[in-house]
Amino acid sequence: MNYPIPDFPALSGVGAPGRKGIPISSALETCFPAVELSAIAENESWRKEVHRPATSTHKWWAKRLGSVFRGIMTAAVTESGDDAMKAYSNPTDLSGLVVFDPFAGSGTTLVEAAKLGASAIGSDINPVATLVQRQAVQRWEQSELQRAFKLVEARCREEIDRVHRSDTGETVLYYFWVSLALCPGCQETTRLFSTHVFSQHAYPKRVPEAQIVCPTCLDIQTGRYDFEATKCRNGHEFGRAGAVNRSQMTCPNGHVSKVLDALGGKTPKRQMFAKLVLGKDGVKRYEPITAFDVSLYEECVELLREKENSLVLPVGRLDPGENTRQAMRWGFSEWRQFFNERQLYSLGLLGAAIRDVQAGDAEREALVALFSGTLEFNNMFCSFKGEGTGAVRHMFSHHILKPERIPLEAHPWGTPASSGSFSTLFRSRILRAHEYKAEPVDQLLVDGEVKRVAGVSLPIDGQLVRTWPDQGLGPGQIYIRNGDSSRTDIPSESVDLIITDPPYMDNVHYSELADFFHAWLLKMRPFSDYPASGETTRSSDEVQSADPWQFGDAISRVWKECERVLKPDGLLAFTFHQARLSGWVSLVKALADAGLFVTAIQPIKGEMSTSVTKGGKEPSNLDSIVVCRRRGACRPGQVSPEAAVTQGERLLTELKRSGIQVGIGDVRSVIRGHVLATHTLDQSLELAALAELADSLAEVSVARLCDAASV
Repeated sequence: MNYPIPDFPALSGVGAPGRKGIPISSALETCFPAVELSAIAENESWRKEVHRPATSTHKWWAKRLGSVFRGIMTAAVTESGDDAMKAYSNPTDLSGLVVFDPFAGSGTTLVEAAKLGASAIGSDINPVATLVQRQAVQRWEQSELQRAFKLVEARCREEIDRVHRSDTGETVLYYFWVSLALCPGCQETTRLFSTHVFSQHAYPKRVPEAQIVCPTCLDIQTGRYDFEATKCRNGHEFGRAGAVNRSQMTCPNGHVSKVLDALGGKTPKRQMFAKLVLGKDGVKRYEPITAFDVSLYEECVELLREKENSLVLPVGRLDPGENTRQAMRWGFSEWRQFFNERQLYSLGLLGAAIRDVQAGDAEREALVALFSGTLEFNNMFCSFKGEGTGAVRHMFSHHILKPERIPLEAHPWGTPASSGSFSTLFRSRILRAHEYKAEPVDQLLVDGEVKRVAGVSLPIDGQLVRTWPDQGLGPGQIYIRNGDSSRTDIPSESVDLIITDPPYMDNVHYSELADFFHAWLLKMRPFSDYPASGETTRSSDEVQSADPWQFGDAISRVWKECERVLKPDGLLAFTFHQARLSGWVSLVKALADAGLFVTAIQPIKGEMSTSVTKGGKEPSNLDSIVVCRRRGACRPGQVSPEAAVTQGERLLTELKRSGIQVGIGDVRSVIRGHVLATHTLDQSLELAALAELADSLAEVSVARLCDAASV
């Protein structure tokens, strides 16, 4: 939005030569390199876990791009008119500065601040998020980490391997299950297949071979992914389509009913029908379920009953919510029901081994977090992705708790041929993160191409402090707190930069999903301050609501706290991604009420196209970086809504010309934000009238900037 430079009447020394602080006019506000950073962000977004492994040790939602947050920080300390990309691409010293993230999530802000030498504060109301942040910045001793891993392996692997084997003694990588329902009309058992192809290649036209199951006798055979009709070895004829089509099922006798009606509010019973075996020769093969497989599973049922008190098992019930509703309609009321008995027995053994391991605090905590992350791939809400890709489709691929009709049971300890197992994730998540912390690698633009370059960031030392030090944060220290960010123990005017990605006014409620992990972590206590009781991470103080007024009220309290702790010359910058006009209205009102005003809005590449919410009428490809200053420390410049639109269109046009996809939803969101932000500069502009104007001006911009075909 690049508004006029604000006037700092009481801060004549701010930004003076030799003073380390935030410039009166920063590159973040006036000449932010959004085009260059968008190119880097596009590259990072495809493989976040590879490019930023420190923030990928455990699931957290809406994980932001480290390159964007590095760009925000380096541009914030760069004088207007100077080369912000030079500051991004070269070692930049932020030592002496304090960076705060009140919605710290996966820890992106903390990692990027630490890599630049700044002290950092991370706050989040959810304890699972706090665990993720600690792993993102905490250093481990690799020898101790490996020793602890071996101790855990020695205690539980042999038994876990034993209950995941075939009658030939070979390892079973995956068991395939199908959910069952009774037809309301005739009480006939119906197997809830939507297709009788249960395994195919990720690129089936290139590799058409597929695995097919008979719906009558569960015989399996090899065929084509696009077969029309076939006959099993027992003489049953069937086609490709299964009994389920969307929400309806057809029983073997031809009666049509809704799946939910057939389930009658009870969780579905399940039946194993196939397994994927890793042969002694290293070749994988599909096999039908045998009597041995059934008896081995029944043994696990009995072992779970006998040893339950010695195992780590999930606790707690599901509470109604936006993201639990679908699971509860399928009859799921307890977190324990998300797992079958062999999973509970095996994971219970693994969890107990980690809980009791004698190791360094940081290394034990890393293994607890790894165990928690493994749960995402080892439950009955997972499914099979197919050949030629990672086999397990994790349970949060849809950002909701979506029951699976054809769930996949994986070997939780795993082998090098496994996907999503404890042993493979130890290498791909923990060890990779350890290497990254010791020698961070960043994506830079080199001769117009994005390349990975080491040496432009400092190692992440992770000097964690438990409480705010009396003398303030020292160089490189990181304070991670679990609690309400509207009430902190941070002293007033002690923070230079607040960089964050706040929750959006939408229907993805992180706490409702995080409770899945919390149900296990309660029994393991990963760190001393992790809650010892309470079966949910939900809180009445969390900033998460689809209601615009509740959202606005909650986020306003946090912005007021940010205004209190921010230094007079400090900056608040956050990314925002909101399609709804009411979301922008609530946000702008909250900022104004908190005594903050917007100095710039910079559109930038957000998520990769394949990550954009599917099914929406206006999928969005851009985030908006909203930059603010304290009203009490300086006087804002003035700008009209129409001038703000001109600025917004100019920035969007620059992105379009660079090849970044800019859709209708992006234009509407960015232009609405620019217009509404003028309320923080001049509160005589009534917000309701400004909202109507923002909507109409956004439509004009859509007509100007979007292709006729897309409109």
